[in-house]
Amino acid sequence: MGFLVTTLIFAVIGIIASLCTRICCNRGPSANLFHLTLVITATICCWMMWAIVYLAQMKPLIVPILNEGE
Repeated sequence: MGFLVTTLIFAVIGIIASLCTRICCNRGPSANLFHLTLVITATICCWMMWAIVYLAQMKPLIVPILNEGE
């Protein structure tokens, strides 16, 4: 899977989780905003972790140039 496809998957999962949280935790407008903020923050943090690990693996995959001393 490419970077863009997985990013879209994370976005869809975040939207679905936000809707489920809004449906399941219907305790008032401030509680909904709090839960929505937590879900969005968690989704962004998970995506960032995945993106950093994915991009960190790109350098070895693109034939690194070794120095004479290595």
